Amino acid sequence: MTRHDVGLEGPPADADAPAGTPADRDRARSGRRRGLRRFLTALAVLLVVGVAVVGGGLWYLTDRYAGNIDRVTDVFADLDEEARPAPATPAEAAGEAPVTFLLVGTDSRGTADEGIAEGGRSDAIMIARFSGDRRHAQLVSIPRDSWVEIPGHGQDKINAAYAYGGPSLLIATVEQVTGVRIDHYVAIDFEGIVEVTDALGGVDVVVAETTTWGPYTFEAGVNHLDGDQARWYLGQRYGLQGGDFDRVRRQQQYLEAVFGQLFTSGALSDPGRLDAALLAVTSAVAVDDTLGDADLLGLAYSLRDLRPEDVDSFTAPVLGTGTEGSASVVYLDEVTGERMWSYLRNDSLSQNADEFGSQALPDVPR
Repeated sequence: MTRHDVGLEGPPADADAPAGTPADRDRARSGRRRGLRRFLTALAVLLVVGVAVVGGGLWYLTDRYAGNIDRVTDVFADLDEEARPAPATPAEAAGEAPVTFLLVGTDSRGTADEGIAEGGRSDAIMIARFSGDRRHAQLVSIPRDSWVEIPGHGQDKINAAYAYGGPSLLIATVEQVTGVRIDHYVAIDFEGIVEVTDALGGVDVVVAETTTWGPYTFEAGVNHLDGDQARWYLGQRYGLQGGDFDRVRRQQQYLEAVFGQLFTSGALSDPGRLDAALLAVTSAVAVDDTLGDADLLGLAYSLRDLRPEDVDSFTAPVLGTGTEGSASVVYLDEVTGERMWSYLRNDSLSQNADEFGSQALPDVPR
């Protein structure tokens, strides 16, 4: 997997606050949840690819996983078709049409069935594109605090679209911002990260410098993390020089470690371990009701040749961070962003990935 950092969301205004008071501890716990949701949204798509790798010989297991996924009803029913972007038009002919998902992290399994996060806010927003040739995939994170125009509600953070109108309005907002048509919607419960990590027997990450967070000390160098350790490692913000930027880097590094573990630890050749990992993910997933079990099976099988090195990870281009009223927000780079979105529209982002790998991160407000 290759990561292309164009811009990442900055820390909130209280990033330097001490962590000793009850309120600070609550904020820290909230930070852990946000980081894990961003990680899990990407992980779920990659585990679908894992299903695809074994799909040719284990179709009955794929059906088992698809049947474990809940459905969110009427996600696209209220969208104005005439106002929506056109489907992706590949610059080069391909055997299949590209497929684009909007992935959203939610707070609890109890609300994932409806596709609405607890409290009415989406905590992770990501576009996942499987290319028409089914040999490339792109994951583009959109900072949840991005300051955008929400149809019918004016300027606000992009995740407020979730609160105003649920999945349908969030899709309409993302489509308006990017000009990229969304084909399917996925809501994922972050709690599955513990079961997924443990089902894989833990994962190895490289820690840049020794830090202590919560009940754990993460020593500089290679650390083997179980699920609970992963929660704390991914959620740490205080004590990291780059604040949320460092947290995002940790999340992306951890994602690569998990996906790599699927391919190098024997999980794909161990039906028991793979079954446990995939059941953990699918039990925490809900998709729109236009995507049936047979559709999931067909997509998984079409992706059977996709490998970790074929997946590119991006963040939507960002100019920097600031405030609107009392809210900390992220300002998207519309010029660079339009170039990225245009590549998605013609299904050539992977071929042009290098254009988005050299921009500096925005300044972190202190």
